[in-house]
Amino acid sequence: MVTQGEEFWEGRIRRTLAEKDAGPVLVLVAGAAGAGKSRLLRRLAELPEAVGVVIPWRSGDRQTPDVAADAPALVLVDDVHTADEEALARIRVLVAKAGPQTAVVVTYRPEELARPGLPFGPAPLRYPDDLVILRHRVLPWHAGQVAEAASEALGEGCGPQAVARLHERSGGVAQVVVDLLAVLRDSAGERCTAADVDAAGVPVRLAELMLHRTDALPGPARRVVWAAAVLGEPASGADLLTVAGLEARTAQEVDDDDHGDRGGHDGRDALVAALARAALLEDAEHRYALPVPLAAEAVLETVPGPVRQELHGRAAALLQRRHPVPWAALARHRRAGGEMRAWLRAVERAAREFAAEGHHQEVIALLEDTLASPLVSHPARARLAPVLAASAVVALRSDQTVEVLTQIVRDENLPQAVRGEMRLDLGLLLCNQVGMSTHGWAELERSAAELREARPELAARAMSALAMPYWPGNSLDVHLAWMRDAERASAASGDEVVKTAVAANRAGLALSYGNPEGWELLKALPVDSPDPRCRRHAARGLCNAADSSVWLGFYDRTRELLDQGLELSARSGAPYTERTAMGTRLLLEWATGQWEGLGERCEAFVRETADMPVISADARTVLGLLNLARGGWGPAASWLSGKDAPLAEHAAAPLGATLAGALIRLALARQDFADAAAQARAAWNNIVTKGVFVWAAELAPWAVEALARDGDTAGARRLVDTFADGLKGLASPAADAALWWTRAALAEATDDPARARPLYQRAASAFAALPRPYAHALTAEGAGRCALREADADTPDGQDTPDVRDTPGDHDTPDDQDTSGVRSTADDRDTTDNDHGDTHDEDAAPDEGATPGTPRARGLADLAFAAEQFSDLGAAWDAARVRALSRVHQPEKHRRRPGRPSYRDQLSPREREVAELAGNGLTNREIATTLHLSPRTVEQHVARAMRKLGTATRQELAP
Repeated sequence: MVTQGEEFWEGRIRRTLAEKDAGPVLVLVAGAAGAGKSRLLRRLAELPEAVGVVIPWRSGDRQTPDVAADAPALVLVDDVHTADEEALARIRVLVAKAGPQTAVVVTYRPEELARPGLPFGPAPLRYPDDLVILRHRVLPWHAGQVAEAASEALGEGCGPQAVARLHERSGGVAQVVVDLLAVLRDSAGERCTAADVDAAGVPVRLAELMLHRTDALPGPARRVVWAAAVLGEPASGADLLTVAGLEARTAQEVDDDDHGDRGGHDGRDALVAALARAALLEDAEHRYALPVPLAAEAVLETVPGPVRQELHGRAAALLQRRHPVPWAALARHRRAGGEMRAWLRAVERAAREFAAEGHHQEVIALLEDTLASPLVSHPARARLAPVLAASAVVALRSDQTVEVLTQIVRDENLPQAVRGEMRLDLGLLLCNQVGMSTHGWAELERSAAELREARPELAARAMSALAMPYWPGNSLDVHLAWMRDAERASAASGDEVVKTAVAANRAGLALSYGNPEGWELLKALPVDSPDPRCRRHAARGLCNAADSSVWLGFYDRTRELLDQGLELSARSGAPYTERTAMGTRLLLEWATGQWEGLGERCEAFVRETADMPVISADARTVLGLLNLARGGWGPAASWLSGKDAPLAEHAAAPLGATLAGALIRLALARQDFADAAAQARAAWNNIVTKGVFVWAAELAPWAVEALARDGDTAGARRLVDTFADGLKGLASPAADAALWWTRAALAEATDDPARARPLYQRAASAFAALPRPYAHALTAEGAGRCALREADADTPDGQDTPDVRDTPGDHDTPDDQDTSGVRSTADDRDTTDNDHGDTHDEDAAPDEGATPGTPRARGLADLAFAAEQFSDLGAAWDAARVRALSRVHQPEKHRRRPGRPSYRDQLSPREREVAELAGNGLTNREIATTLHLSPRTVEQHVARAMRKLGTATRQELAP
């Protein structure tokens, strides 16, 4: 017999059914209960070659299936392990007489065969000479298959940790996975966590199967199964029998026993009996365990309490003798065995070992559960809580940790120094991971006060945390004052770890507001310190510096810092710091135009960090910006301001300014000038309050335009002046470029295109040098727009073209009007069903026909560059807007005449533009505003595009 992969034998079955001379085939499919054998048979029955020739046969059927010798037949025999001798005889006859086009597939559970290894029973079977016999073992699902099933059942709400837990608990057994997912679909809500998987319990099918097998065993064998359930991991036979309280005797010892049969008390026989009934399985290392890890819960529920405690006590004694001692497992057995003091000692040893090794998530899981117990005394809490808190601030978020620490700091019996230490870590956790900066700031202030006298070194940590300016609500001067206090306290402490923590924050503070001194401070961080705690703080300093650097516009330095910070974070065991750096990398890719696949990378990061809003905020913001550039205004608004978007009152200040800038631009695009101006005033007030003006780079240009478009020209001028004053003496290439852009936007808004154009050009050159390709294109577009307005001012009266800005839609016209302000017979003709395509030559260079060196030629050249840059980036909305503006300003003699060319079943260039914007979610009016068409024209373009592409909905038009 040959064991082959599924793809091989499935192909052999198809060939047997399709070709007369292929010869018969028998496939023996073995698999444990729930492995998916029946599901496999159902899939085989749906093969194209199996249509009309499938013969399903249950082992209990009393009639032998009628299989014609000269016709194709696929006989599917399920669960042959349940067949009696009479049924097995009929199956043997069927196989022995298999015709040339007969394929037989037999499934069975190897552990339940009456005769091990003999699926057709003990009677010999004479196989036909031409019969090909293949074996296949249905294996448990690997992690990828479990993830695929979870995604299909729960969508994107099942994160990697939940999938890993699902795979671990189910052992990859297909039916168990499916049953658990059915429960989670109704109980887990929008997001499924590892805790939800644990709470799902044991599926009924699994529990009944395991309990039936265990109940059928003799008493000693049942105790062996109980021991395996107590240990909860593969164990040697000797260990199982020790925990079960049985002795393993050799065959010679049995023969020498004067009392004859002691089988009921013989440990080896008990283990063999448990294996024979498939209550236990043996692995490749000759260890034994339950078939499915999750089944342990069902088994232990049936064990009497006193017996269960005895089993745990023997398990604890066994583990206590190991070297090294597995303290976490020992703690579990001590607790279950009722040995509370020993339990807490083991918990503390386990937690400190995990922390020393950098396994902070394990620390959190262990101590959250421990400290939630009312049995833990106040002295024990005082010892364990600091260990939990210290791990929580460098690991990934856990809401339960926040709850536990919140309860602890309220305990009046706790010493003030311990409470202050807990409050420090709680404040850091709230600010950095949970996204509750206001609450976290208050806890940090209280911590600094409580620790100032008793623990000055920890007070310095609290003060340096308060010195970080990212969170809204306090001015830069306040943060600088806290940093001065922190430096004095750390110097007096003499603690190198505290000095490193404060030094990292001092460098971060300086760089955050563009102080060049920060670069020198960064070089002094002890990245090679032998103390992992110092290295973790140095890694945090590098990653924070990378975040500051990306906002400042030092992109090459950002890459270097990210590489160093990520490497040091991984080496030092700082997963939270690693995740923050990954978020910064997404911001860097956005800024530098690495947009290919960026949306997918951001969505994956959001899924991985769904329960950590501060960390996922970078990715959510980038997704909002990408959707805005592509014309997906609905998704953009959702990412930027929906229920899962970063909250302005809690988001890091530079991110909050970027969010505000994007939302202001979206309001401008929708011509809601009052809302845009209101958002601009609120966001700019936050910048002024904070006093860190380098963070206004992504906000100021849009805020100036919003204020000016709302009629507040004086407010726009004050904003520009304040922005310029705030950048004096600081180093931020991004903010410097944005200042030129802001000045240009003000000049354009005050109807001075001749002054605005060189300012836009200055900004474009600055962005090109960074490089910032998207901002470069936007400012080049501004320069082109202003050049065209200059040209229009020189044209004879009556030939002016419309004033079209970066945010289109200056004219809120009725639906039957062309929003470009220029209505022609060509546009009317474009809306007919004749499919003549576009009236303007979209393939010609935008400056074709314009006199070189004139404002019109320069403007069209700038727009051509911007359109190409936007297209390369995938910014569909921006590209369409710029191309439309170019068409409006092309010389009349270079526009296409109506009636040609015909695109027949192909989309015309204009239809392609409209279809892409419609597919991204823009309404007809929004598309009309962008492309300077009437909504009626857009409506007919959409209808023709849907007809040509065969789509049923606008959403399907998306590329």
